[in-house]
Amino acid sequence: MNVRWHGALALALVAALGSSAAAQPAADQATSDTSFTTLEAQQTGANDRAGPRTVPGRVIPVPGTASPQLQATIAAPYRAPAWNANPKTAAEWKDLVNRLAATAAAAQPAIREKLGVTMQSAVIGGVKAFILTPAVIPPTNANRLLVHVHGGGYVYNPGEAGTSEATLMAAYGGFKVVSFDYRMPPDHPYPAAMDDAMAVWKAALKMQDPRNMAIFGTSTGGGMTLAMILRAKQEGLPLPAAIAPGTPWSDLTEAGDTYKTNEWIDNVLVSYNGYLSRAALLYAKGHDLKDPQLSPIYGDFSGFPPAILTSGTRDLFLSLTVLTHRKLRRAGVEAELQVYEGMSHAQYNFDAFAPESKETFTEIARFFDKHLGK
Repeated sequence: MNVRWHGALALALVAALGSSAAAQPAADQATSDTSFTTLEAQQTGANDRAGPRTVPGRVIPVPGTASPQLQATIAAPYRAPAWNANPKTAAEWKDLVNRLAATAAAAQPAIREKLGVTMQSAVIGGVKAFILTPAVIPPTNANRLLVHVHGGGYVYNPGEAGTSEATLMAAYGGFKVVSFDYRMPPDHPYPAAMDDAMAVWKAALKMQDPRNMAIFGTSTGGGMTLAMILRAKQEGLPLPAAIAPGTPWSDLTEAGDTYKTNEWIDNVLVSYNGYLSRAALLYAKGHDLKDPQLSPIYGDFSGFPPAILTSGTRDLFLSLTVLTHRKLRRAGVEAELQVYEGMSHAQYNFDAFAPESKETFTEIARFFDKHLGK
């Protein structure tokens, strides 16, 4: 009798627990439906007239649609103090830049070794530079040369710290790459960086046929790539066969939709009102920010070489990349745009071994192979 009673009690408890468990998802769904109904009414009321869009505060999860390696990069905290730096003096700028550069440079030898890339220092056109060479250069690339322009908001990544992208291009593309260490503010504002860039390009023209060369770079490097083409056109210099301006800082003003839609979502740049706005003014030093040599999107893109542009769905500069791509197309230039899931600004450069990083540079290499002479 006692056994039967305990058995009956156990069955009753199981049934009750089962009923409770079954009811829980329904309760959660009901709560979710109620929450959405409330939010729907609030948002509809807040956006019932033409004008700026009002959105609710929300938590955005790391997308499971990116690779595990990229997910780790997406989940990382903001890159402080880089993103919100606000040095008050030239000495404070230099101290910050040197500290960040030392950390970045220290990581480069191990990455090069693992990717089979060697680096040697050089002086090209009177500018300090580095030559990155892959372990194997395919026969089709034997007479090709790439010129790399590093990024960093015109203030970051001097010296070896600025070579990481060149390493990836050499490794995944099988090209010899020249990466140059242009002068930067606070000591050397505009036009020092562009003067160095053009000195390197003129020297490169003596090293290889321009039909066998391309220029590429990310962020500031992407903006400078575009500005180099504008200036080369002005000076009557031969142009490269192709360019790859990655997520280019093509407009130093706060223009473009994703400056707002991706603000606080991009975990690299975060907001224009961080260091970006201060670096723009430091670099320009009184020059009009809409001068095409500072913001090349205001220049004439007719006659540009074929271009491939890269960005990500969380990139603060996604709109700048899209606007640049559309302006190139409207000018009749062959241009491709690749956008990666979940990426914030320039994150294809962050993890050298993430699948998306390899894919990015493989795609650029494919584009270059299509347009560069043999």
